[in-house]
Amino acid sequence: MDVKEIAKRMCEEELKASVAYSLIADMEKDPIFKETLKKISEDEKRHYEFWKKIYGSECKVRISKILIKITKMLFGTYFTIKLLEKGENDAILIYSKILEEINDPEMKKELEKIIEDEKRHERSLSEKLKDMKAKYVGYIALGLADAVVEITGVHAGFLGATDNPIMAGLAGIIVGFSASLSMGGAAYVQAKHDPDVRPPVSAAITLISYLFSVIMLALPYFLLRSVVLAFTTSLAVATIIMGTFIFYSSVIQDKSFLREYLETLLLLFMTAFGSYAFGYILETILHIKVPV
Repeated sequence: MDVKEIAKRMCEEELKASVAYSLIADMEKDPIFKETLKKISEDEKRHYEFWKKIYGSECKVRISKILIKITKMLFGTYFTIKLLEKGENDAILIYSKILEEINDPEMKKELEKIIEDEKRHERSLSEKLKDMKAKYVGYIALGLADAVVEITGVHAGFLGATDNPIMAGLAGIIVGFSASLSMGGAAYVQAKHDPDVRPPVSAAITLISYLFSVIMLALPYFLLRSVVLAFTTSLAVATIIMGTFIFYSSVIQDKSFLREYLETLLLLFMTAFGSYAFGYILETILHIKVPV
């Protein structure tokens, strides 16, 4: 194990964490949680000094303060801290392994203190994060995931029966609009049995998420004349939408991003293939293909 190389990496990570927690603290309105974040930032700065001393020089890092602020504003405090918390958990594992190989009593003592700090951070953040649940994530998922799979299937099915991309796009818009109303209603009924959320908000979030996906998936069919290119572009948009949301949910729910993403892609492509095949079979039997 190259201690100096690890020291460089951890020096950089601790400096980034210190700046990130400081920025989040500056934006936090809850005075008690604000102080907690400031204390964590100060601890991370002290850890940075420890690793800098072992590394033997200053650590140079590029810290995008704007990116941290945008992440906080767009995805909220809960997501931003959970993202940083993943790094905290990794740090504890790395520090514990290094501790086993250190012989210097003074250094060992300091590192033990750092490990205890990191565990304390995890405990204090976990307690607060329990009260900061992303309450409506399930309803966003209901809108986005269902729309992406269903509307991709609608487009693929129509492409099996027509060479006209406008017709396929219109089919997605019409079906999608009707389905968004239905999903919004279903979300409202579901939310009435959940005391942590408000039914009107849940319904609105589901409906808007669904419509957003419908519009984004349909746009290529109105902008591109090639049916193959339109479908390929729409499919790429679908994978991006799902990838973005799955990354978000994997962070806040502590799940594996890659596994969830691959499962979703498999479902998406199977739905598209099955729908296209069904549309093609219908067109072959009924001879209803609509020309461009």
